[in-house]
Amino acid sequence: MSDVETVSRATVDLQGLVDILKRSAEPLPNPAKQREFGEFFDRFGDARVVLLGEATHGSREFYQARSAITRRLIEHHGFNIVAVEADWPDAARIDNYVRHAAPRPNAQEAFTRFPTWMWRNEEVMEFITWLRGHNETRSPDKRAAFHGLDVYSLGTSVQAVLDYLDRVDPAGAALARSRYGCLTPWHEEPAAYGRAVLWGEDQSCEDEAAAQLASLLENRLTYMREGGADFFDAAQNARIVRAAEQYYRVMYRGSRESWNLRDRHMFDTLQSLLAHHGGARGEKMGQKAKAVVWAHNSHIGNAAATRMGWQGEFNIGELCRTAYGQDAVLIGFGTDHGTVAAADDWNGPMRVMNLRPSRQDSYEYAFKQTGRSCSLTDWRTPERRELAAALSEPRLERAIGVIYRPDTERSSHYFDAVLAEQFDAYVWFDETGAVTPLAAARPAGVPETYPFGV
Repeated sequence: MSDVETVSRATVDLQGLVDILKRSAEPLPNPAKQREFGEFFDRFGDARVVLLGEATHGSREFYQARSAITRRLIEHHGFNIVAVEADWPDAARIDNYVRHAAPRPNAQEAFTRFPTWMWRNEEVMEFITWLRGHNETRSPDKRAAFHGLDVYSLGTSVQAVLDYLDRVDPAGAALARSRYGCLTPWHEEPAAYGRAVLWGEDQSCEDEAAAQLASLLENRLTYMREGGADFFDAAQNARIVRAAEQYYRVMYRGSRESWNLRDRHMFDTLQSLLAHHGGARGEKMGQKAKAVVWAHNSHIGNAAATRMGWQGEFNIGELCRTAYGQDAVLIGFGTDHGTVAAADDWNGPMRVMNLRPSRQDSYEYAFKQTGRSCSLTDWRTPERRELAAALSEPRLERAIGVIYRPDTERSSHYFDAVLAEQFDAYVWFDETGAVTPLAAARPAGVPETYPFGV
């Protein structure tokens, strides 16, 4: 479809949509006012899972808003899991820090691979500092956890499994080293493993990764007696090794298959976290685990309502909607202009770039016309039928990840979507600024488990 055709379709009755948005959008305070901002989201406190998006990976206000909402849900509504679009081993260092746990053996500095600014930024640091303080006066079983959902940590996860088995089962560790030896040459460049298998230059390690996971799970009872507190982490790392092996092997077959594998893994990890942090005792007492998910809009919105889904891709938002129904709340975030932290290409340096104003045939442009600098628009209730209907016409929506290419913005960053079906609510910022990367130096006086800096 050409740009001209898109504009013609999407600008039909734009003014009518803007008028409805003006009546429906609730003004929000600056997200830096964490308590005041968070109070607006009490309406979502009864959910089992609240998924909080972002239209870019590098905008300060999105991180501040998610922090404020998450604080409120933890403090007042019993949420005890923060699950983010990040690697499990790196997030585990933050989890140790916020839950006052002992430092992990041989743990490397967290979030050192591209894109470092996505999690190593002042906005995230402010949140985890708060979470550590919140947990300090609570018993270990009442502390809120911080976990990663992603699949990219092949080498680090292999090492975590081996470190665990070295402590509880040295013979099992030797066997694991033999199995994982197939993957050892590819730890630094796992994508090269996929190319080598595809081109017949090397054998697949699928059977070895699956066998090691099966072995770990078969010895669950023994391992939990020897090192029960760490077994869940070891098992999750073994699952990541299996999923990462599959991911890097299929990524060259097409983006659809690798995308679906990644989001299926993220959903399965979320399910495991809810079971682990709730447990049978918690379920019987009516104290179910409750999770807040931080990830890009493209992951947490319902993919079935976007061009992604129309082309055969699904995501964690769609899977949560299917599994939890109205107990899953999907909240999208959007912006019009400002600055954003991003790179020109993968593995490129971070730059602070100017964010172009939104296209006239986009949802962002309609929200821009409301004149609200910051707002919450919620269409879940029957009283908002008119609003939901107005947002049911397909329009363009912008998505910027860690790479931003303004010169090809239409093809690189816009896609068709039906907002009313993609999300349950939408947080709007007219202008946003870039996140602030953390300084490399370790602050004086921080505990040994401090996750950023050596």
